[in-house]
Amino acid sequence: MNVERIINMVIRQLMRRVINTGINKGIDVGARAMSKKGGAQEVDPKEQNRRTASANQNAKRAKDMAKITRRISRF
Repeated sequence: MNVERIINMVIRQLMRRVINTGINKGIDVGARAMSKKGGAQEVDPKEQNRRTASANQNAKRAKDMAKITRRISRF
């Protein structure tokens, strides 16, 4: 293998990690924003906990779907 191919391979791996990390962080931020949607209003703690759990569950599903999509798109 020549040097150019090795460099391209390393750069691709690094970019994949950076992009995947960015996607996951964006999903986390979006889930937190959705769980705090009615922040100015008084909400009982049980309702807030339910919303937070629901947002976290949706974020986990989105991350899992992103992983599956990345696996499928490799082929």
